[in-house]
Amino acid sequence: MATDSTKDHSCENSALLAEVIYRFAFDAAHRPLPRDAQAARLRLEAGNRAFAELLVQLGSSKAKALSIDIDPRDIGLSPRGSAAPVQQPFAAVVGCADARVPVELIFSEGPNDLFVVRTAGNGIGDDVMGSLSYATSHLGDSLKSIVVLGHSGCGAVSATVDVYLQPAKYMNIVPLKDLRCIVDRTLVIVQLAATWLERAHGIEVIRQPGYRTALIEVAIALNAAFTAYNIRTSLGLTGNEAIDVVYGIYLLEQRLVWSPRETDRNWFGLASAPVDANEFVVLCDLAVSCPRVTALLVA
Repeated sequence: MATDSTKDHSCENSALLAEVIYRFAFDAAHRPLPRDAQAARLRLEAGNRAFAELLVQLGSSKAKALSIDIDPRDIGLSPRGSAAPVQQPFAAVVGCADARVPVELIFSEGPNDLFVVRTAGNGIGDDVMGSLSYATSHLGDSLKSIVVLGHSGCGAVSATVDVYLQPAKYMNIVPLKDLRCIVDRTLVIVQLAATWLERAHGIEVIRQPGYRTALIEVAIALNAAFTAYNIRTSLGLTGNEAIDVVYGIYLLEQRLVWSPRETDRNWFGLASAPVDANEFVVLCDLAVSCPRVTALLVA
């Protein structure tokens, strides 16, 4: 990936140049697959930080580059000619269909590393669950983690928040069955987010200038966490140490993955899915009272 601009207002005299390089060699050592779920999570988090740091450095005098080593066999190449690769991803990612969230790129991964399923609002219907069931059943030798990845400013969640705040808007989507299905599925999460915001900040929170934006972002976090919980329980992965289920929110502005965590003040990274209702309640408390949401309320 290369970007070149002369219209950047923060550094008008500097060309912006960043390169993402996928490289391979037949005789070079290749990145080994993560040995367990913890190693898979750490690799994804490190890859995301590398991607974000690359773009933070834009505007400096020297071009910056991010090199991602890939196994040539993963793109069908071998010293003896072409051959279909064996599918062996180390993580499955349930992400939003939003084009601004290129999953492999933001985690600094290459081909055959991630098993990606994308839907609007990262919802889980039968087709998504069927895909994940296939992954856990047939790719279990390499698969160590399932990641639910939401993102800031999600259009599906934003549309649902607007229906919640102005119920008359629901009439506009009544004839649109497919879109209505997405809103219906997400509405309970938005209602939960609104209830928790009022508990934390009082009934007058709805009068805060940034209430709509804060409600959207809280709902995005709760939606990702609840989806991760749903996947864990539906696939029978509770207590499974071989495959972990985690979630995170990709912040479009910072290009970092973020998730509320009770045990860590640095919330950049992935978090384990809640295992029960008590953990989900703790997550709700964290999400509505965190500095990011508090700042959005008054913005």
